[in-house]
Amino acid sequence: MRLYEVCLMITTAGFLDLRCAAVCRQCLFVLPSRCCPWSRCCGMGDFRPRTVWLGRPDKREQRYPRNVINNQKYNFFTFLPGVLFNQFKYFFNLYFLLLACSQFVPELRLGALYTYWVPLGFVLIITIVREAVEEVRCFLRDKEVNSQIYSKLSPRGELSFNQRVPADMIFLRTSERNGSCFLRTDQLDGETDWKLRLPVACTQRLPTARFGDCLSNSIRSFVYAEEPNIDIHNFVGTFTRVTLLLAELPAFLPGTVVGVVIYTGKELRSVMNTSKSRHKVGLFDLEVNCLTKILFGALVVVSLVMVALQHFAGRWYLQIFRFLLLFSNIVPISLRVNLDMGKMVFSWMIRRDSKIPGTVVRASTIPEQLGRISYLLTDKTGKCITQLISPSAGTLTQNEMVFRRLHLGTVAYGMDSMDEVQSHVFSAYTQPTHELPATRAPAATKVRKTISSRVHEAVKAIALVHNVTPVYESNGVTDQAEAEQHYEDACRVYQASSPDEVSLVQWTESVGLTLVGRDQSSMQLRTPTGQILNFTILQIFPFTYESKRMGIIVRDESTGEITFYMKGADVVMAGIVQYNDWLEEECGNMAREGLRVLVVAKKSLTEEQYQDFEARYVQAKLSVHDRSLKVATVIESLEMEMELLCLTGVEDQLQADVRPTLEILRNAGIKVWMLTGDKLETATCTAKNAHLVTRNQDIHIFRPVTTRGEAHLELNAFRRKHDCALVISGDSLEVCLKFYEYELMELACQCPAVVCCRCAPTQKAQIVRLLQERTGKLTCAVGDGGNDVSMIQEADCGVGVEGKEGKQASLAADFSVTQFKHLGRLLMVHGRNSYKRSAALSQFVIHRSLCISTMQAVFSSVFYFASVPLYQGFLIIGYSTLYTMFPVFSLVLDKDVKSEVAMLYPELYKDLLKGRPLSFKTFLIWVLISIYQGSIIMYGALLLFESEFVHIVAISFTSLILTELLMVALTIQTWHWLMIVAELLSLACYIASLVFLHEFIDIYFIATLSFVWKVTAITLVSCLPLYILKYLRRRFSPPNYSKLTS
Repeated sequence: MRLYEVCLMITTAGFLDLRCAAVCRQCLFVLPSRCCPWSRCCGMGDFRPRTVWLGRPDKREQRYPRNVINNQKYNFFTFLPGVLFNQFKYFFNLYFLLLACSQFVPELRLGALYTYWVPLGFVLIITIVREAVEEVRCFLRDKEVNSQIYSKLSPRGELSFNQRVPADMIFLRTSERNGSCFLRTDQLDGETDWKLRLPVACTQRLPTARFGDCLSNSIRSFVYAEEPNIDIHNFVGTFTRVTLLLAELPAFLPGTVVGVVIYTGKELRSVMNTSKSRHKVGLFDLEVNCLTKILFGALVVVSLVMVALQHFAGRWYLQIFRFLLLFSNIVPISLRVNLDMGKMVFSWMIRRDSKIPGTVVRASTIPEQLGRISYLLTDKTGKCITQLISPSAGTLTQNEMVFRRLHLGTVAYGMDSMDEVQSHVFSAYTQPTHELPATRAPAATKVRKTISSRVHEAVKAIALVHNVTPVYESNGVTDQAEAEQHYEDACRVYQASSPDEVSLVQWTESVGLTLVGRDQSSMQLRTPTGQILNFTILQIFPFTYESKRMGIIVRDESTGEITFYMKGADVVMAGIVQYNDWLEEECGNMAREGLRVLVVAKKSLTEEQYQDFEARYVQAKLSVHDRSLKVATVIESLEMEMELLCLTGVEDQLQADVRPTLEILRNAGIKVWMLTGDKLETATCTAKNAHLVTRNQDIHIFRPVTTRGEAHLELNAFRRKHDCALVISGDSLEVCLKFYEYELMELACQCPAVVCCRCAPTQKAQIVRLLQERTGKLTCAVGDGGNDVSMIQEADCGVGVEGKEGKQASLAADFSVTQFKHLGRLLMVHGRNSYKRSAALSQFVIHRSLCISTMQAVFSSVFYFASVPLYQGFLIIGYSTLYTMFPVFSLVLDKDVKSEVAMLYPELYKDLLKGRPLSFKTFLIWVLISIYQGSIIMYGALLLFESEFVHIVAISFTSLILTELLMVALTIQTWHWLMIVAELLSLACYIASLVFLHEFIDIYFIATLSFVWKVTAITLVSCLPLYILKYLRRRFSPPNYSKLTS
């Protein structure tokens, strides 16, 4: 097997990957196979600091885990024990296991063993097959990702372009002269901004470098790194150079990075911030389990009463067990079978829905959860490389920043008037310097010149005040060097730490002023006429979260003019620019439209002013004490009385139909929280743009707090506000949760919307967990990146939005959708139908079992409390399977309203949040119906039978089957053709099977008119009153949905 040397090359254009499962850090080899030959060293050791030598596999000190992802709940050895444990840890299945085992005791046996073991075995087989299918699918998905080749080394040592690195790396060298490299960490912290990273200084100074033996011969160094931990913002380590040979080597390939991998596998920061996949149990299953406990209590009480009425005669303790077995139908084993099969049908319906194409159900055990969501927690951004590869949809946004508005105070330009801006810029560089002809009115000329010059100055400022770098790549026709020399438009892409800045520079290019070159000391702009304007960068003041602004001082090489340009948030720029009467009002108007507003200003400096500033600035930077404060003071001396040039409005485009979907969720009674790793301003703008916060709602921005006292004061300030959306940062959230967890959650749960920005993955999961604990409500987490996995797995229901870049969230989620808008139909239609159908199905199965148990109790009490079964053999099995299974199970096709109505009136979903379809009230109603019908059928059969006992069995059993079929028809609200088929098929099966049931039923008796009228009379008495009650209820107290269907 061929080995490739050590270091990793990464293009400066993107965030790349090496092969997911083929990295062995201690030897620093990248293999094309799935695992390195040192697979024994890829174990799961303790987390400890490590020393990683470059090119010295003989000096490895400890084992490291394989670099693979694993979303499976079981492995080959734990699958069967794990599935059985998850089944029998609940009372329902454990009860039937003990029941079936009791039949091996001769004194307790009531019939054939198959009457107990066949139903239990069928339940377990269904469950095991379903879990096996899900595990195999999960294994195949993981295998596809783990087998993906992320770094494919060519014979020259080149890496493929635009890939991700599923590993934690230290950069050693880049091909850029200044060592800069832009990368993305969106799968780690959710931020889609480009981040600037610099390599180790001593290795960057190498004159040349290359992969293969050259590297190992030229560098003898090692990296000492701290033990793996969950901190995604900080890393502690040292790079030590033992020997460094500077031999002349082949030229370093352009657009590449050399790095050393430090952490892989389970030690990755992203993996350590991800919780382990767990087996989720739905609230509906827990409620059904609670009802079965109540039924078991009723079973024990009935058995004790029967023995007590016998005055505890003889071996009464054995009689108790026999009665427990005799009335075991009170707790129906078919309930588990029907519900599990119903879940499979619901999952199939979701996958087959043509209106939400691409939706995948990865956890078929919890579709009912979708119908009772109270809190929906969503990420903001998607994870894609917008400028360099095909954009992929995020959770709410498309991650495409679009320039929407340029406002000059007296005039504003929108998307439909950008041609005017373009003409003004063109005229500024083509108009002759001499005066215009005298035929034009002087006043008009002055106004026109003023507007043109103002537009030109604004566009020029926007094209200069940024940190964007144009990068030229080969396009197959023009190579990189030629493209960079001639500024080829087709080969140019923009890199920056903020997508907002890229959108601004792209806009200036669209109106005629193009950024074509930049390095650390200069910048080049191209005018509409093709002229190149050269600017020297004298100083740059980068954006910080504290200052909320950035500035740049440039010198125009053609004129020698020195200009200080600045852009920033309106809250800070308002005190910097000259007095005006429109800034605050227009900023508010643009912000209400969901635009990210920046204020652009400039200040002309003389050579003397700049030299004075530079001297003071250099002196401040050399200060030992209070350096930051002194530097800020010097910069602020320039930030006075600046000329306001314009306002810019940039929109982070939302996914299709995000606003209507959020409106549907709000009307359905679901509170939406946005948890994102983005900065506060970005998160707030997105919340406004998506109408997560309505126009008439105030926004309370939680001020940064670091101490308990500050948190207390800020919470008190927030408590005084009502109907107000909350925006809080991750750092402040951590402080408040440490000291005032209950108070913060109480206030936050009262808010119509909550936005948490700068959230770490573990914080997202913590918020979900606190919501579950404090409110007891069901939560749904929606995300699309690796940083959302913890939140998705912690929530009661996790939904992954699958994009073109990164599938971590969708692979770990319970449900996967392709667009956020599909969430509305997933909840309003499928979630609602699944819950209501499951509630009706479970209660009807309980009713079916209670009916036959009531008949058994009446029969035993009449015949001196004897523990003798009323129905034996195939009758008792056929009752729950062949004769009633299809009609009862057809309830999974029932629906109260059409899907279009459910989407149009999301208020219908709100009724489900109270759990009314399955409650103690509805359960008690079905119990009373079962007792009534069972008593009527049994007493009617005893009253009308003639001489032989088999007549009682024939009359009662036939009446029971007909009653169940009629009750199914009574329960159905919207008929489906399969329901009719199921009813007729079950009736036909019963009639046909009478020929083979001569052991239990007198065939000649059922052919008489006497049998027909007796069965008809008993069935009418048992069912007709319920039909009348249903008619009266729908007439005088109709449910909400009936008004819509009519």
